[in-house]
Amino acid sequence: MSKFVLECHDLNKTYRDGATKIEILRKVQLQVNSSEVISIVGNSGSGKSTLLHLLGGLDKPTSGKVFVAGKNVATLSENEKCYLRNRYLGFVYQFHHLLPEFTALENVSMPLLIRGTEPDVIRKKAAHLLDLVQLKNRMHHKLGELSGGERQRVAIARALVTDPSCILADEPTGNLDPTNAERVLELFVQLQKTYKTSVIMVTHDMRIAKLANRVLTIQNGELVSV
Repeated sequence: MSKFVLECHDLNKTYRDGATKIEILRKVQLQVNSSEVISIVGNSGSGKSTLLHLLGGLDKPTSGKVFVAGKNVATLSENEKCYLRNRYLGFVYQFHHLLPEFTALENVSMPLLIRGTEPDVIRKKAAHLLDLVQLKNRMHHKLGELSGGERQRVAIARALVTDPSCILADEPTGNLDPTNAERVLELFVQLQKTYKTSVIMVTHDMRIAKLANRVLTIQNGELVSV
């Protein structure tokens, strides 16, 4: 087992637009320690979200390797990748990606339902996390009855419900007004410390980025320290 919760080596991602080759990422190296918070900043279109998708096994690199909990993602079947994501990773997006037909409690429960956890355990754990994100009285409400800030707190609770080794967060407060963004960010930081989960967070806001242990940026496709 690797000492790193997540790492990548010589990661390259190239797209083709007709005869034109567009190099998004090249020779990216990253090693994430347990409980470490890393922020990745960069201009729009620099490849920040692409990198997160590669690290989460949601996209395939043109070349290079990604290891999650010591496992080479490229060698896994789709089912094995799904298992790996469910076991070791949590995801928080700018747009919450919650299911509107379900309640907050049901949305948070979903990763554990997929895992096959006992229903009583799921209900207890999901309710506990919603309590931690200050939504105890809103857990039976559907998304249409929740504000943007409340939905993002549900998304954070869902990301944490499986006790992941690492959370991949793509502009987690980017779709919120400043007041809600600050509240959600405070909760996110507090929960990260409580659960000692590693976090890789993409953000355009240097004020948010500086809360991390390390701040990295993508320049000309390469990942470098700020």
